[in-house]
Amino acid sequence: MAFFDNPVIPGFSPDPSVCRAGDDYYVATSSFEYVPGVPLWHSRDLVHWRLIGHALDRPSQLELPDTAPSSTGVYAPTLRYHDGRFWLITTVVAGAGNVLVTAEDPAGPWSDPVSVDVPGIDPDLAWDDEGNCWCVFSSDGIRGVRIEPKTGELLGEPVAMWSGSGLQYPEGPHLYRVGDWWYLLLSEGGTERGHALSVARARTLPGPFEPHPANPVLSHRSTSHPVQNTGHGDLVQAHDGTWWMVLLGTRPRGDTPMYHGLGRETFLVPVRWEDEWPLPGPLELRAPAPALPPHPWPREPHRDDFDATTLAPCWVSLRRHEPTAVRLDERPGHLVLHARADSLDKPGALFVGRRQRDPDCSARSLVEVAEGDTGGIAVRLDEAHHYQVETGNGTVRAVARIGPLRHTIAEQAVPSGPVTLRIDITTTDVLPPTVTFRGTDPEDAVPPGLRVGGPDTLRLGYESPGGDFEILAELDGRYLTTEVAGGFTGRVIGMYATHGSAAFDWFEVRPA
Repeated sequence: MAFFDNPVIPGFSPDPSVCRAGDDYYVATSSFEYVPGVPLWHSRDLVHWRLIGHALDRPSQLELPDTAPSSTGVYAPTLRYHDGRFWLITTVVAGAGNVLVTAEDPAGPWSDPVSVDVPGIDPDLAWDDEGNCWCVFSSDGIRGVRIEPKTGELLGEPVAMWSGSGLQYPEGPHLYRVGDWWYLLLSEGGTERGHALSVARARTLPGPFEPHPANPVLSHRSTSHPVQNTGHGDLVQAHDGTWWMVLLGTRPRGDTPMYHGLGRETFLVPVRWEDEWPLPGPLELRAPAPALPPHPWPREPHRDDFDATTLAPCWVSLRRHEPTAVRLDERPGHLVLHARADSLDKPGALFVGRRQRDPDCSARSLVEVAEGDTGGIAVRLDEAHHYQVETGNGTVRAVARIGPLRHTIAEQAVPSGPVTLRIDITTTDVLPPTVTFRGTDPEDAVPPGLRVGGPDTLRLGYESPGGDFEILAELDGRYLTTEVAGGFTGRVIGMYATHGSAAFDWFEVRPA
């Protein structure tokens, strides 16, 4: 028997929505404040996925104001294939609201968005046997309304459908017609440890819906399972007739209450049918693979030498496209960034990064700045939670921003010219006997009574001309998790400029 490893899309890839077109499968995930918006993934076996582009990849589709808070932006898309076209509907919080785009090819181009004037978040699309398109969404419970999908026009007033078993935050609804039933799948309990999936069914729309007698049909809350926060699932029938679900989950680590830094990731579980009910699970980290011909894609390269004319799809920036500030044509074989703000803490900061996909990894980049300029590499969760190592004015410094506190941990003079900056992320043993924070006094140890039990340790520094890793700081990774920072995103590792410009010869993130 063949097996596969969960998560199938590791790293910050929440709220997955899946559809099938022939023998091909596609997943869309949330992107929040990052642009391009709505990553799109392609698979032929439901296990191996490659990033093929984004649905909202140009300013006419998505622009967020610099003042839009972190974890706003693009929420929970629904991706569907109907009548020979791909349809995607999503919510742009602190932006355009609920919008719908279409494409003949999921790799693009996608249309400019049309507005769908429903309140709330997490809109879904489904077509009935008469060709009517239903939009189901979360707003004071789960409601639905018929729409004209080409224009976004509402064809009636939204009506209440079914809002779960009574847990908080019913959201992420998906509506399906299977056999003689309409099924409404939703998440409830909040996207934290109480997350759960529940299902109801009805003979006709808009209901009434009867709930499954044992809801929730999938939840890991109050268990010791290594995957938590399970929810926000979407069903797909494979071309061999079997049923599967993609859903989000986290892999918390460390001391209690445990922490996840990579964010909510995309997992795959089988679905069985009992008494005409879809029942998902179990969710396993090592699970029997679908009986489909395996089709692995080459993994996206660990290293980018910036020799192409456009950035690879894995690279994202903050809130708006800025072609004059992110340049591949200014210096051959380099990515040149021009600062928009003088700190990563501020709205408008220029940061270009890629999602952390491996719990243990090493990020490195060869950076060059002119006199008076500053640039570097960072692990970012949001404006108030990030670790960075930067070069400028003949100095390399390690900086930590944790909530209201910003501190330069250490700095070191370096020879003029390019310097290789480096951040290593390694799993931390719970309550390790020795962890050193290298700051103004390199021998400073953990103070008595301090519990060091984050999910990992981040070591920030640079490489000497001989290739040795000169560590400036060792920091607890718990402060770059949503359990501490809040919000809905995961870590993104990348490059920035905060004064003048910075030229990056290459950038790599390799699993440790």
